Amino acid sequence: MDGVATDGMITDSGIARLRSRIGVPQAYPAPPHYRRPGEDAFRHVARSYGDDNPLWCDPEYAAGTRWKGSVAPPPLVGGDSLIGEDVLSEDERAAQADLRGDPLRGVHAFYGASEREWWSPLGPGHRIFRRTALVGVVDKPGQFGGRGVQEWTAQAFRTGDGALLGAQYRMMYRTEREKARERKKYDSVAIEPWDEAAIAELDAGYAAERPRGADPRWWEDVRAGDAVGPLVKGPLTVTDMVCWHVGMGMGMYDVAPLRLAYRNRLRIPRFYHRDELGVPDVMQRVHWDPAFARRSGNPATFDYGRMRETWLVHACTDWMGDDAWLWRLRVEFRRFNYVGDVQWVEGEVTRRYLAEGGRPAVDVDLRTRNQRGEITSPASATMLLPSREHGPVRLPDPPADTLEDAFAVTIDRFAERRA
Repeated sequence: MDGVATDGMITDSGIARLRSRIGVPQAYPAPPHYRRPGEDAFRHVARSYGDDNPLWCDPEYAAGTRWKGSVAPPPLVGGDSLIGEDVLSEDERAAQADLRGDPLRGVHAFYGASEREWWSPLGPGHRIFRRTALVGVVDKPGQFGGRGVQEWTAQAFRTGDGALLGAQYRMMYRTEREKARERKKYDSVAIEPWDEAAIAELDAGYAAERPRGADPRWWEDVRAGDAVGPLVKGPLTVTDMVCWHVGMGMGMYDVAPLRLAYRNRLRIPRFYHRDELGVPDVMQRVHWDPAFARRSGNPATFDYGRMRETWLVHACTDWMGDDAWLWRLRVEFRRFNYVGDVQWVEGEVTRRYLAEGGRPAVDVDLRTRNQRGEITSPASATMLLPSREHGPVRLPDPPADTLEDAFAVTIDRFAERRA
């Protein structure tokens, strides 16, 4: 059985074929959602995860900040298919035929973790370019679906005028669907209804939230143990996910309606399964179709890992203020966040120090915690803060001068870390 492609199963030969692609630059499977993101795109992305910070949403306000104009919220720089036209050489484009098809065809994919860093701000109206490659395949058994595989992909981004914006690693956790259904690991999860008093308590949390904004958070005033957040996110609704898609697009599978759905079905037929009426629909409907979510081994529909990632970004940017810079964010998605669940985004400062080049920095531990007291997404971040002694924030130095070289460094860093 291991010598042939086996739908829905993780095999040694499938993993070997996947590993043969490590380090090979590839065209991303979906075009960018925003080709020239502008002020409207900045606002739409921020609002999609519940952030109305005027730094992203009000150009007149942004003009009065240290950035002298509108800047993109951090989640826009990266995030799968949000931005970036592929940069490939002629030889790399010719090699794309060898990368067609999924060596783990039919094996479910969950967004399992990400690591991101940002080097410079993105203003409106730029064309953006990206480099993408698989950088790691880790065979890792998991309780949810039997055998599991961590599939790590890296991307780096620059503007059309050569400014390097940032890079990211994304891990998709691949599990065998049939094994997941058999194990029924999450059958005991109970999502209780919310009464008026509980909703009022959550509303009070929302009412207390606001971005720090123009009030600088001085590096000298920060101490280890200082709280970050909390932010309230929930109770999660399908409406939240609809609004998410308005700003963030439909992701790497390029899900689309009607005639475009027909064409997409021709392109990736195995991503489509018939619903109870016999109509082909996308696997992605686990996020809004309760019956289909149960077929995947879950008790109810659930969020996207990328949603919680943006919520963690939101907690950082609300806390740090307009004059600071979010440099790095690392997050793991360890539990599902179901429709009806609340997540509190919270954390604390763990370290205050001078980073490379004498840049005033703080490290924070973060997490999302649900109403059952479970930590669903442990995370950490590094922020650069303004300093009375050392002056305004100096942006991080990119690892190289060109997109190609920065991407090569990004690949090498992953390999060195796993060695």
